[in-house]
Amino acid sequence: MARKRFPGRHFPRRRSLVLRLSAVSLLIALGSIAATAWLAVQTTTRAIQQEQGQALSDDATIYTELLGFAAVNHTWDQAGPKLRALAGETGRRIVVTTVDRRVLADSGGSPVTLPVKASASVDPLHVDPVLMPGAGTSGIDPRAVGPFRLSPREHEDLAALARKAVLCLGDMGLRSEVQDSPSGRPQISAPDPVTARYFAAKCGFYELADPTPTEQTALTSLNDAVNTCLQRRGSGEVKLTLDFEALGAPDQGPAGACIDTSRREQLAPYVAPAALLFTLGPGDSPVPTFTLSRENLTRILAVTGGVLALAVAITVLVSTRLSRPLRALTEAAEQDRPAPVKSRDEVGYLATAFNDLTARRERIEEQRKAMVSDIAHELRNPLNVIRGRLEAAEDGHLPFDHALSASLLEETVLLQHIVEDLQDLAAADAGHLRLYPEPVDAAELAGQVAAAHADRAAAAGVTLSVEATGEARLTADPVRLRQVMGNLVGNAIRHTPAGGRVTIHVSSTVDSVVLAVADTGTGIAPEHLPHVFDRFWRAEKSRSRQTGGSGLGLAIVRHLVQAHGGTIDVESEVDTGSTFTVRLPRANP
Repeated sequence: MARKRFPGRHFPRRRSLVLRLSAVSLLIALGSIAATAWLAVQTTTRAIQQEQGQALSDDATIYTELLGFAAVNHTWDQAGPKLRALAGETGRRIVVTTVDRRVLADSGGSPVTLPVKASASVDPLHVDPVLMPGAGTSGIDPRAVGPFRLSPREHEDLAALARKAVLCLGDMGLRSEVQDSPSGRPQISAPDPVTARYFAAKCGFYELADPTPTEQTALTSLNDAVNTCLQRRGSGEVKLTLDFEALGAPDQGPAGACIDTSRREQLAPYVAPAALLFTLGPGDSPVPTFTLSRENLTRILAVTGGVLALAVAITVLVSTRLSRPLRALTEAAEQDRPAPVKSRDEVGYLATAFNDLTARRERIEEQRKAMVSDIAHELRNPLNVIRGRLEAAEDGHLPFDHALSASLLEETVLLQHIVEDLQDLAAADAGHLRLYPEPVDAAELAGQVAAAHADRAAAAGVTLSVEATGEARLTADPVRLRQVMGNLVGNAIRHTPAGGRVTIHVSSTVDSVVLAVADTGTGIAPEHLPHVFDRFWRAEKSRSRQTGGSGLGLAIVRHLVQAHGGTIDVESEVDTGSTFTVRLPRANP
């Protein structure tokens, strides 16, 4: 047998398993690194945003609290406890200094080097409206009330009026609440302006809106200062309300500027002076800002490159180890020998399957050679007889009479029988063995087969009979089923000596019909029983010429029975006889 050569190690490099595994693994590594980097960036960015947001929130809390402290205290002398409480809440060190950076209050103990730039400027009289919308356009912290703060007695009187107003509104079906303004003046929050004007007289809103003596004194002083400012600007006098609105001002621009200036002058003695605010992080370091410097970028690229190089090295190592047994398998295929099995993984299973396939191929090859030899042997015998007798007749040694033609016809029929048997086996092997099922009475069919072989049995001195019990109807191909029974009966007659008996037994069960052909012939040795259905097999090689069998009948029987969905088995004892039993389902499979 010529060896089949495999390309093996001569594959184009682009189709190399190592190269493809490396490329796929490299792509996976790149994808993993990219996904990890993206996830890390997203996570880090989110963490930074959260930390920055928390830092801004802490800074806003610190700024608002210190601004409120400055609005109600005229100095920073008592700011220490406030700073320490805020530091405990935010985890920051808080330092308040004068404009010239002299420390006024510090939440920490030891001296610290302050950053060049302050975190914020704390001045209740000049507030950024963005940081504190309640300051309005004036830029004055609403908590800075100064001389407008009510005395306890005034607060108590106004609170009583406010409670009466709330009860009055409640009687009218309106729900309202009382809230104190920074100056201590009670304010009713619920009613809208229209409702307030409608119930103003009934519920005492006018009395509640009247200035107290303290407010009136502060308001008069402020009104004088505003009018003095307006006189210097050439504007007429105005009258202020408790909401710091200028009544009688033709132009609100100059009036508003004078009101803001006069309020700052009036409140200056009551609020703490302007100061600088410094907030420091852990270790008294400035609160960090997050930037991707060149150094950080280089470090990220270096780490990514290192991970990539490690991934490539591991990929090459793993792919080389994975492809090594495949190369061994390829070499075994090239040299037509079994492959070594050194592992119990997929490659090991592949090598085992390859070895099994090689062994099976060798067995099939041996069977093919034996079958070709047997076919040639079987065909050679009748052809030699035909040729020899024709040559003898041609030379004048045999007359061309009826005996010669009958002999030639017998050999030709034997040759045709062998060819037809080979055709049936070829069709069975190719899966083209067709069946034409129809209702069949197995007992009647057995009688027909017995009648067809009666003359042959009589000539051999063998008694042929049929024994049928029960209902034996089934769906099957009658021609093929007759062929099965005929092969079995003919085989039994050939191997039964004169004076013997061949019996066809027909019986049935609920689901199947049983056909058994029993003889009292020579029998088969136990070691030969597994081979009785093999093609061209004979227990005695010399016996075939005596009996005239082709050695294909039982192989054909097995294929036909299997095509009907049935089974066949044999029981035999030397010098006692053999029984071939066929079991067929009643319904066609």
